[in-house]
Amino acid sequence: MSALIIDADGELWYTRQEELGVDYIKMPFSYGGKEYDYDLGKQTDFRAFYDAVRKGEVPKTMALNPDDYERILEPYFKKGEDVLYISFSHAMSGTFDHLNTALRTLNKHYPNRKCRVFDTKAISLGAGIQMEYAAELKNKGASDDEIIKALKELRDRVSVYFVVENLMHLKRGGRLSGAAAFAGTLLSLKPVLTHDENGGLKVFEKITGKKKALRKMADRVIEELTGTEFPVYIVDADCPDEGDALREMILEKRPEARIIRQIVGPVIGAHCGPGTVGVIFVADKRPVPLAK
Repeated sequence: MSALIIDADGELWYTRQEELGVDYIKMPFSYGGKEYDYDLGKQTDFRAFYDAVRKGEVPKTMALNPDDYERILEPYFKKGEDVLYISFSHAMSGTFDHLNTALRTLNKHYPNRKCRVFDTKAISLGAGIQMEYAAELKNKGASDDEIIKALKELRDRVSVYFVVENLMHLKRGGRLSGAAAFAGTLLSLKPVLTHDENGGLKVFEKITGKKKALRKMADRVIEELTGTEFPVYIVDADCPDEGDALREMILEKRPEARIIRQIVGPVIGAHCGPGTVGVIFVADKRPVPLAK
């Protein structure tokens, strides 16, 4: 059985990560002229980060380089352990090219060791809910093959919906074209976004107004939630009142929902910006975007 690792872009809260006993890769970000590594909220100053962004600071995220990945993975190989890495979406970052470079180098020194990488095709807790499930299975004695098989079945059932306050944050991060961001801002659009089948971002439905967007997301949970085996994660980028309002909308019709509230970390927050609200849960299948 391999050592199981996850990454901070899955945003499992540090207490849950510690409870599961799983190692994780910290992901870097910077703002105000300083670099940080996201530690799943353990010592993160969320207030300072979001206050800075609201005042005009433009945060940045950085891909890990091959040396970083060698430093992270080599200790496992030295101990004679293989690695099973449950990662955030490969469509979201070029960091995985650097991972592959590092693995080719490590393979020359440790030809009998391997690192298998499972692409969750999601980010934030869309990836985290899969990471959590993988760790639970491992702790119950599941093999790597059993974990990967279970994740392949789960991956296509993870529903992610979110709405941002300002589309220009997605534009700066290369997640949305400048023309689309400008047009959306001009028309006061609050499109509900989701992941596509490849792990990229897509518009699920174009909506005018934040309250209507929250209602649309609540309706999706009410209609699609399969049960209470998996939690419903509601996340907000420093707008807790809106996240709480979304929770109440869901509980009004689905009181059995096991809802967990959480703040969006600075790596994801650097791309979506303050005011983002999202919901992640397990449905029958991944949602199909409706918007053209």
